[in-house]
Amino acid sequence: QKMPPSLPATINIREPRWDQSTFQGRAKHFFMVTDPRNLLLSGATLEEARQVVEDYRAGTVHPGLTEDQLWRAKYIYDSAFHPDTGEKMILVGRMSAQVPMNMTITGCMLTFYRTTPAVLFWQWVNQSFNAIVNYTNRSGDAPITPSQLGTAYVSATTGAVVTALGLKSLTKHLPAIISRYVPFAAVAAANCINIPLMRQRELKLGIPVTDENGNRLGESTAAAQKAIFQVVVSRIGMAAPAMAIPPVIMNMLEKRAFLKRYPYLNAPLQVSLVGLCLVFATPLCCALFPQKSSMPVSSLEPEVQDQIRKKDPWLETIYFNKGL
Repeated sequence: QKMPPSLPATINIREPRWDQSTFQGRAKHFFMVTDPRNLLLSGATLEEARQVVEDYRAGTVHPGLTEDQLWRAKYIYDSAFHPDTGEKMILVGRMSAQVPMNMTITGCMLTFYRTTPAVLFWQWVNQSFNAIVNYTNRSGDAPITPSQLGTAYVSATTGAVVTALGLKSLTKHLPAIISRYVPFAAVAAANCINIPLMRQRELKLGIPVTDENGNRLGESTAAAQKAIFQVVVSRIGMAAPAMAIPPVIMNMLEKRAFLKRYPYLNAPLQVSLVGLCLVFATPLCCALFPQKSSMPVSSLEPEVQDQIRKKDPWLETIYFNKGL
């Protein structure tokens, strides 16, 4: 029996499989990265994928490895290991945990929005989860101290909860359908607080910027600002369908006899509707901006521009990992 031809060592698995200059290519990539089934993979499977990817990058091709198997290993690796540090990410902080975690938390936020203790509790749970996700998917490889992490967490969570309670008090005399949108307004405002605070180290010290081939050129705070802005927009977009569509459907259902007869179905129904929205919204909103983002050298801080010009006077564009 003839052995299949050995795979060439020239496939660029540092980049995604699909063209990242198009929205369609980025969407295909993120449907793979955010697939919740990745959470069910064993430690041995993750380790095997890591070995295949690292060996291939080093020029060693495992015997009998096919191109599809290589890409599968790459996507398993990407779903569980940080792109800059290479460390295994916290399970609930991975992008593949976004749909199951968010559908549960968001569904409960939309169901239990009428009392202040419920708003407080679910906003706190949501911001705690967001803090883990924002830390896990940060850009760069610089360590963050426990005290910096603690300060960022407390500031971000307090800001988000205060925003939610403030908005809830403003809508007391407004129609019920408006009150249902308080959780979304609070989440949108909280993202604007939580993400920059959890990634404040990047805003102070900058994130690594590279040339097209991945050669590190320095750290830039201007790149960090752009990265964090793009992530905030993506996260708000991700939450929008899941928090905007189910309230309209639930408002209609609650006026019918069905939910009055079976009120205990309210939360499971809400969670299911949110999950359905998130399955599509999560990868599509991650795909709004390229993961490997870019900006002109002329837009960087003067000192970073000087640093880059010394290394490569003709370089016009730098690249950086925006985080997720």
